[in-house]
Formats: sequence, C-alpha cells, structure tokens
Amino acid sequence: MDEKATQSALELSQKAIYYDQGKKYEEAIFCYTEAGNQLLKLVQGKKCLPIFRKNVMECINRAEFLKSNIQDLQLQYPPSREDILHNVDFLMIKASVFQSCEDQLDESREIYESVVEQCLGASKNRALPQETLKRLRATAEGALKCIEDLVTLKKKVTEVELLFPEVPVDDLSKLNISEHSTPSPSKNQQPFKTTNRQVPVPPSPSNSQKFTKEELDVLSTTSNINGKLYVPFHSYDKVNEFKGQNGKFTDPDGHIGLTQKQRLKLKGWKRVSDLFEHPTIISSIDCNTIKQTVISDCSFISSLSIAALYEKRFKKQLVTSIIYPQDAHGKPIYNPAGKYMIKFHINGVWRKVVIDDYFPVDENNRMMCSQTENKGELWVSLLEKAYMKVMGGYDFPGSNSNIDLNALTGWIPERIELNESNKADPDAIFRKLFDRFHRGDCLITLATGKMTEEMQKRSGLVETHAYAVIDIRSVENKRLLKVKNPWTHSRWKGNFSEKDKLNWTTKMKSALVYEPEVAATKDDGIFWIDYESVRHFFDVIYVNWNADLFPFTSVYHATWKQDTGPIRDVYTVGDNPQYKLTVKLNEKTTAAAVWVLLTRHITAIDDFAVNKEFITLIVYETGQKIYIPTNPRPISDGVRINSPLYLCQLLDTKPGINNYTLVVAQYEKTNTINYSLRVFSTTDIILEPVKLPYTITKTTRGNWDGSEKHPVMKLVLHSKTDDNSLFMELKAPKQFCVNLEMNQHSSDRTIFLETKSSGAYRPGYTVLTVEKVPAGTYYVKAATYTAGEKGPYILRVDSTCKFDFDPVKL
Repeated sequence: MDEKATQSALELSQKAIYYDQGKKYEEAIFCYTEAGNQLLKLVQGKKCLPIFRKNVMECINRAEFLKSNIQDLQLQYPPSREDILHNVDFLMIKASVFQSCEDQLDESREIYESVVEQCLGASKNRALPQETLKRLRATAEGALKCIEDLVTLKKKVTEVELLFPEVPVDDLSKLNISEHSTPSPSKNQQPFKTTNRQVPVPPSPSNSQKFTKEELDVLSTTSNINGKLYVPFHSYDKVNEFKGQNGKFTDPDGHIGLTQKQRLKLKGWKRVSDLFEHPTIISSIDCNTIKQTVISDCSFISSLSIAALYEKRFKKQLVTSIIYPQDAHGKPIYNPAGKYMIKFHINGVWRKVVIDDYFPVDENNRMMCSQTENKGELWVSLLEKAYMKVMGGYDFPGSNSNIDLNALTGWIPERIELNESNKADPDAIFRKLFDRFHRGDCLITLATGKMTEEMQKRSGLVETHAYAVIDIRSVENKRLLKVKNPWTHSRWKGNFSEKDKLNWTTKMKSALVYEPEVAATKDDGIFWIDYESVRHFFDVIYVNWNADLFPFTSVYHATWKQDTGPIRDVYTVGDNPQYKLTVKLNEKTTAAAVWVLLTRHITAIDDFAVNKEFITLIVYETGQKIYIPTNPRPISDGVRINSPLYLCQLLDTKPGINNYTLVVAQYEKTNTINYSLRVFSTTDIILEPVKLPYTITKTTRGNWDGSEKHPVMKLVLHSKTDDNSLFMELKAPKQFCVNLEMNQHSSDRTIFLETKSSGAYRPGYTVLTVEKVPAGTYYVKAATYTAGEKGPYILRVDSTCKFDFDPVKL
C-alpha cells in the first residue's frame, strides 16, 4: 500500500472541497479531477484499499457537474481575483501536479515563474499586512526552489531521450525519473471538456442543456461492468495513463476468464516479449490476415475485418486509433512495459480499458487468442483482449456485429431483417448498401440463424455465425457480395462460389479480378455470393453508419425503475420515460434524416448470455405527454427486441418546427434499466424530457356499487384566470370498459366550455386532458360501459390551479 500517495490524493480532494465551498469553481474542477485520477491509479495498481473507488467516482462526478454548469454558477457567483494569496496557493498546487508528469515540465516551470512574478509584484504593495507579505516571500522562495529542481529533472529527461530515442521514458524505471504520475490536463485544456464527437466524457444533452446529477449517477452506476470499473475516457489519458510505470505492467485485475474447452488447451500465459523477437502493434492493415481461433467471438473478429478494410481503402484510422500508447502521429506503438489502453464506446460514453500484454498460449507456445498472420503483430489480439475483459472474459457468450462495431467506432447500428416480417423493398436495400458502402459511409456484416446440419453441409455456411462483407458489386445485372468467414476457412458452396461452373462468365471474372480455379486451391474463408442467396440463407444484415453523417446530435442518460408503472404497457404508457424532440427545418431544407438510438446499459455477462429485456421506441407526432398507446396513433412502433441497441429512423419533410414524442418501451418490465437516448440529425434539434404544467394533484378511490347510476365528482377550480389545464386518469380492473366525462355547471366569469369526454370506452384505463378551462364548477362522471357492474376504481386529477374535488351524493 502506498499510504503517502493515498494521503496526497485525499489532501487534494479536501482542497477541491475547500475551493468548491468557496465558490472557486475552476480551481475545484482541477483539484477534483486530479484527486480522482490519482486515487483511481492507486486503486487499479492495488496500492490503496478498494473502498477508495467510491471517492474516485465522487470526485469525477462532482468535477463533471461543475464543468457542465460552470457558466451558470459563475453568473451567480462571479469569480474574484482580489485575494493574491489564494491565487498563488492554487498555482503552486497546479504546478506541483504538472511537475509529476515528464511531458508537462515546461508548463510547470511557467506556472512557478508566474508565482514568483505575482509574489514579487504584490510585495511592493505596502498596504498589505506584514503577515501576508511574509507568506508571499515564503511562497516565492518555494517556487524558486521548485524551478531549480525542474531544471535538473528536465536535463535528466533530455538525456534519456537522447540515449534511448526508441524506448518510452515511462519504461525506463531504473532511471526513477518520476515516482508516480497524475493524469493532468495540458496547459490549454479544460478538465472534462465536452465535444460532439468521440468525447472523453458524455456529451451534454444538447448545445443548450447541461448534464443533470441524475445523468451523472446513471453513468457512474454503469461504469461498473462485470465487477470492474471502466471510467469515462479523457483526452489527457492518452499520455498520462503511461507515466510513472516502474518495470513491467501487470493488470491488477488478473488474467481474464477462459472456458473449460479453452483451459484444456492452455499451457500458460506469456508476455508478447517472450513470444516474439520483434513485436509490433501494426505491420500492415489487411483484413485478409485476420483469423479467429478458439475464442467464440466471430462477430467481433468480423467487425475488425471490415474496420481494417475501411482503414486500408479510405486511409483513415477507424479502430487502430483507439489503441494507446501512440506516437506523435496518432499511430499505436509497442510498449516494452506491457501496458496498453483501449478506448471503447460502452454504456453511453467512451470508456478506457487498461490491459497488460499477457496472452494465453497452448502447448506449442502459440497464442490461443485471435490474431493476424503477420508474426508478432498485436493490434487484433490487444483489441480482442480488452473487449473480452469488459465482456467478462474469453468465455464470451457471444454478441453481434452491431454491438461490437458500435463499441469499436461509435458508429450507429442498424439491423435489417431478411425474413418475411421486413416489408422493405429488397432492391432498395441493395441500392442503398451498394451506394453507401462505396462512399465509406457504412460497415456491413451478415449473420446466419439456426440451420439444419444438412443445410450447413449443402451451403457451406455455419449456423448463428457472423460474416464480414468486404465488397459489393453489380456486374451483368448480377448483384454480388464478397464475404469473409472470420475462421479464415469454410466457404459458401452455392451460386458464384469458387466451384460454380455455371454462373461465372469471362466478363464477370475480369470485372471482379477473380479466378475461381485459383481460389479453389486455397480455402481462406473468402467467397462471392449473390444477393438473392444472401436473402435466402442469412437472417440479418448488420449495418453501422458513420455518425459524422449527422452534424447535430443530442443525448440523455436516464434510469427507468422497475416499480414505475405497470409490468406491461398495453393499456397505458403514462409511466414510461417520454421525451420531446423538436426538429427545425428551415426554408432551404426540404427533408431531414432524424435517427434515434436507444441504448440499454449492460453491466453483467449474464445479461448477454440470457437477455430477457426487450426494448423499443414508440414515436408520436405530438410533442405532448402520451397516455393511451394507440391514441394518437404512433408513426413508429418498433418490435420489442432483446438487443441492447434499438434504432428508429425518421424522415422529416414538413417545413418549419415539428414536434415528436419519444416513448421508451419494454415488452415486460422485470428489472430497473439504465439507458441512453441519443438523437442524430441532419438539421437542428432539441431533445428534452416531456414537461407537464400541472402543479396540484389529488386522487380519490371509489366503487361502482352495482346501481344504474355512475359516480359523479364535483370539481371546483379556484383561479383568477380562465386558461387552466386539467388532466384526469381513471384506473380500474381491466375487465371493466371505462370512460370519463366532464360537464360545466358554472363559470366564474360566464365563459362556456362544452362537455368533454375521454372518447371510446377502454378496458381498465382511460384519460381526459382538457386545455383552456375557465375557473368555475364542473361535474366529472366515472362510467362503465355496462351499467350495474360492481368494482373499485381510482380517479386522479392534476391541475394548474387550486381546486376542490368531492363526491356528489346522488
């Protein structure tokens, strides 16, 4: 245990609280951030007790809250710079933190020099008390001493760089340049900075909204995945995660789990430096060299294959950019210390996953994990290990490419069913995929479903298996897909396979630069297949779309508790989470694509293995609170699916400002769920929870006693305005078909309001919403379709003004 470092981090957190209470919010943000990251590093390195994880999240959450709301806070409490002692004391704290990081020695020295200048300048002010002048002189002397130490330290670092230009300074523990490191923002960087794309912390709900405490609680809760903490990624983690590493790094979380079958093959765990003479992260990006081994993650390896193809075709880093450490050009580099950090988009935000370079090997000293055919190349193995760590281990129960690619890239997942339930035009689907694939707008994989043994043998395909689409072509009116099996063997045997003697024409072979005879000599798992056969033999096309196609985005993170509302939302969605989406189309915009992604956060491997939560989105063209699922009729009511990702695609063609209501729904609510609701749009949008105007609520319970007369309540509105709003809700056993009716008896200012009704009788539940209600007296009748029935009911009334609500004796 490193008690000294732990105490230092705790003292920094106390400083943060001191600044926070003193309304010094910029200083508080800095100290909270540094304290949280110092404690996190100690916890991960098992150098302090695990109970300090709570302190980590408290510091990070408070820093994020202050950062998100600092403008409002500073308007309320304008920052003061009159206290010179306060200023220089904080600068000394900041400089000392920077001093512990080799790449920030220059910033640290500049801050110390600023302290000296400020102290010397203030000391000329004879109006200051002697005690203050004395403290300023002592602070200046301390800053000068630190500058001298920095000169010596900077010289030592420069010597190391000259002597070992190819080895990171972090790995040269014998030089003992730094005892420990603290992740710190660079000189011009604000901690927890929020942006729209690949942000280190979750983006704010929109350009005008701030994060709420509830949202931060959600993200904090779902940082704990399979018993391990995966905090949001920050840009300064790119460098500071690797500072101060003494000797070889070993993951404090230990080796990740294996299946029984994998353990039977296991000889041991070895570092890559013991397996390869010249290990490297990337030799060349080529999807053809990637191969899956004994790990059951075909969807993940297929995802890596098409990502590698994308990088090669479009000369843009897609997944290799998420591997750290990196060189000055953003390329991942080999770390002799054996420590790597991977950035994944998981549970609503980009999170960091730290791993070591131990890999399982068999009796022949071969790595059992997925890899490339290039000896010593590590990028596939590192990405797989990091992802398997988050998902619980190499004993992975399986996923799909939509989920995996979303985690790797943040790209938007779309699921296209290939069964009869999909009414979309298959020709239109092919044209869209063909066009967008060649533009580089999407990544595509295929998945088979359950297949008989005979069908597998006849087709050459594997059941419930993922395949990567590496090309799409149209030649001689034939629509073809080039597909790769991640096993790197076992190919399609039907139309346009390498053994097909009927369909391959000379023109087609020339256009595709393909010789079936040559391909037949080696089974590399790559094959051509016609689109019609894809539709017949595969179940799903998974497409992930480049999020950069949408310049506008907005997100909310929230919790839907199990005890909120009924188990099933067949009769009412009144207790479901609901959001108002405002879409703005200007005169020059004729149409806007608006995609809404619902992401259910997953924190346990069992949730992947046996996923019992079925989610969807229901969309209404109102912008108002929805109570009856079918009234008004939704414009989109998706099938409940047990995937953690559900995408709803809208096309807005109405000019002006259009409002929508987004309702989160489940098939059967059995557990509390945490989720993120993210909107992508080609035009300006506003996403916010549906707000209700009502300020007063009263509820009464009653019974239908079997008489021919229905219960009537007297409702008296006490208001100086005649623009009041009412909401009434009637609940009863579902065997009763019920209705609400409201009649005006009198008005305070003789303003007439016609009789209002909830409409058609509905089983067990109905609502009545009335706007612009004059102050006065009304009678409300709770009726059943069949007179003379006996049973209980609950009647609730919400109002924007004070009111009395009493039964009328009939």
